[in-house]
Amino acid sequence: MKAKKTLSSWLVNRYLLIIRNEENFAEKSTFSFTYAKVILFSVVIFVVMLLISLFLVETLLNQWFDPRYEQMEANRRLNTLMLKVDSLAQEVESKDRFINNFKRVLNGDSVELMSENPEETVNERPVTTEEVDLTSVSPVDSAFRQEFEQSDMSLLNTSGSYRELREIFLFSPLDGYVSAPYNLKEGHYGVDVVAKKNEPVKCIADGTVVMASWTQDSGYVIAVQHRSNLVSIYKHNAELLKKVGSFVNAGEIISIIGNTGDLTDGPHLHFELWLNGNSVNPEEFVTF
Repeated sequence: MKAKKTLSSWLVNRYLLIIRNEENFAEKSTFSFTYAKVILFSVVIFVVMLLISLFLVETLLNQWFDPRYEQMEANRRLNTLMLKVDSLAQEVESKDRFINNFKRVLNGDSVELMSENPEETVNERPVTTEEVDLTSVSPVDSAFRQEFEQSDMSLLNTSGSYRELREIFLFSPLDGYVSAPYNLKEGHYGVDVVAKKNEPVKCIADGTVVMASWTQDSGYVIAVQHRSNLVSIYKHNAELLKKVGSFVNAGEIISIIGNTGDLTDGPHLHFELWLNGNSVNPEEFVTF
């Protein structure tokens, strides 16, 4: 009488799978297995396939079949673009305000002081001439005012040592000789450099053109914004070779020397340097 097989013995009982050639019954391959190994291998394959299916459902299939996915992605990209546009709008507004104020300085107009936060306003009551007597000045104040106006302190002292500017290597805009030096007392905020006719004018450092236009007094004027709040100005040009917004490299030709404008008596370049809104003597930093 045969003994009844138990489940454990059925699972661990070893079997041999032989693969033979159909024509000559030659043995090709043999595989030894148990039902326990077959069940374990099937479970592993099932779990792996289940995980792969869940991954595809949450990723690729979700993108293909979920109609909300495209809308969510479009909203995310739109939000990112709105943040970038808002930042660019603030930068453009700041640059436009700087350029407008700079043009007022070049044209001799008063500069409008604008707060960084337009919403911050100061509610002050305007003072009228009836409340303040401008003619009632004490003799001591009058004497002090006269002494101050006659002294050098009444002018803006901008010819000192600027560490930031001295760390920048500045090219010479023109090969020539200085015919009129920098003089604050006479209101000459730059130097006049005389050179050959049609001599090219070069940019002193890397920067961006913030002004390139015609003015009645200075003729064709071009101004370049550099790093460290440095601005270089080139006046009385015969022709401008760069436009506003153009990036120029150090030593790159930006204009041609000329004799344009009312405040000129011959072909030359009037060159100015402005650091943090103050004029500086170009001869202290540039070799002509």
